[in-house]
Amino acid sequence: MRIVLCFPVESRHIEQIKRVAPQAEVVNAGDATIADEIMTADVFCGHNRVPVPWHAVPAQGRLRWIQSSAAGLDHFLVPEVIESPIVVTSGSGLFANQVAEQTFALLLGLLRGIPEFYRAQQRKEFVRKPTGDLHGKTVGIVGFGGNGRRLAEILAAFGVRVLATDMFPFNKPDYVEALWHHDRLHDLLLQSQILILCVPLNDNTRGMIGAEQLSQLPPGAILVNVARGPVVVEADLVQALESGQLGGAGLDVTEIEPLPVTSRLWDHPRVLITPHVGAQSAYRIDTVTDFFCKNLQRFLTDQPLKNWVNKRLGFPVRFEI
Repeated sequence: MRIVLCFPVESRHIEQIKRVAPQAEVVNAGDATIADEIMTADVFCGHNRVPVPWHAVPAQGRLRWIQSSAAGLDHFLVPEVIESPIVVTSGSGLFANQVAEQTFALLLGLLRGIPEFYRAQQRKEFVRKPTGDLHGKTVGIVGFGGNGRRLAEILAAFGVRVLATDMFPFNKPDYVEALWHHDRLHDLLLQSQILILCVPLNDNTRGMIGAEQLSQLPPGAILVNVARGPVVVEADLVQALESGQLGGAGLDVTEIEPLPVTSRLWDHPRVLITPHVGAQSAYRIDTVTDFFCKNLQRFLTDQPLKNWVNKRLGFPVRFEI
């Protein structure tokens, strides 16, 4: 068996994998060689940041399992992989704590006026100005998987009212007032003073937040996107910010990455942008390797894999970590 890796592992991580599968060849491909190495892989673990010929991989008839090192799967799920017998598992929920921290960094930064105060600091101005509040707000979470659930759990401590939508709205926590099917997005938008996006990117979610949806939010609402950039129609987002319909936007992801220097989002006074670092962690590679090894043990003993992905939906209906 040939296991191909494409995430920044160290030698200790490779040794950890070899202890689980001592008979396997473990190849640390990296960005430089992944496009070639994937063609002869039986198992792949990682997340490609460079072009990989996923359309051609199933035709080789060799790859049996893809373990993503991230929650996002849009790189892998081309039609040929979806139609193939290749099993896909995701990293959903592995970095829910980090995504929650990033969300709060963006959200509290906007509410407490950090962009304006930071610019004043650069000018050495000490001027007090009004700020906003999180306590008492109604927060709408779109996508109630691992990240959405962890966010709701932490938000409860701030005394907010939490509403959520999901394609599979099951197991509503007590601290969530309502968990609706995704077709009730309209109801959630009308009440959400803060809107947080946590959905995967697929055909159903691409462009799901555009001018119509933004107009349904209460005036002055704040949007935080820690999902995928193309979930939001960026031109409509800019328009909603410039018209004042939106009070601010915290963006860890953008429609095009890197965000073009010509984008009006860069200079907007009520926008905070971070470069898609929501899942970053000092322990990220350790966490991915630990999870992969647990799933690899299950794979080698023909047990059901955790975070099994419904390839047509593009995410695991139930995540287990």
